[in-house]
Amino acid sequence: MRKDSATKWTKGTILAIEDDPGDREIMRRALRGEGYRVDLFTVADGNQALDYLFRRGCYADPSSSPRPDLILLDLNLPGIDGKKVLEVVKDDEDLCTIPIVIVTTSIRDRDVFECYRLGCNSYTVKPLEAHAFIEAVHDLCSYWLGAVTLPRHDRSPEPGGTRIQHTQ
Repeated sequence: MRKDSATKWTKGTILAIEDDPGDREIMRRALRGEGYRVDLFTVADGNQALDYLFRRGCYADPSSSPRPDLILLDLNLPGIDGKKVLEVVKDDEDLCTIPIVIVTTSIRDRDVFECYRLGCNSYTVKPLEAHAFIEAVHDLCSYWLGAVTLPRHDRSPEPGGTRIQHTQ
């Protein structure tokens, strides 16, 4: 994804659940710049992530913790780990339609399999070089916030419409 195609993105809110301050800064840098209309919110562990998503504690005010259109989730988190966050979110009727992209250093087949079994929408291994990581964030956001149609969360499905539910 090149910067000139960023204007194709629709406005979106991203929640990045990442414990590494350097990786959080790379994500911020990737989404800062002309043409990017993305609001990025970050939390550093699984407990904060669930508090944010369920609007508990310091995240109770929806204006400071808007519902994300996309979640970027690291697996290796302090406290509640990324797999448990994924499981809780995908089991919740109100949150299960939010796309969750795993962004991790793990290349273990077991992690990939389990994340897809739990309902992740995509699994990406973090590139080691900063420029490649920035490009990966551009590509993910371009796809999830520009190329696909996501359900609107500001209203319920129309009467007689199909309600999307996660089943195990």
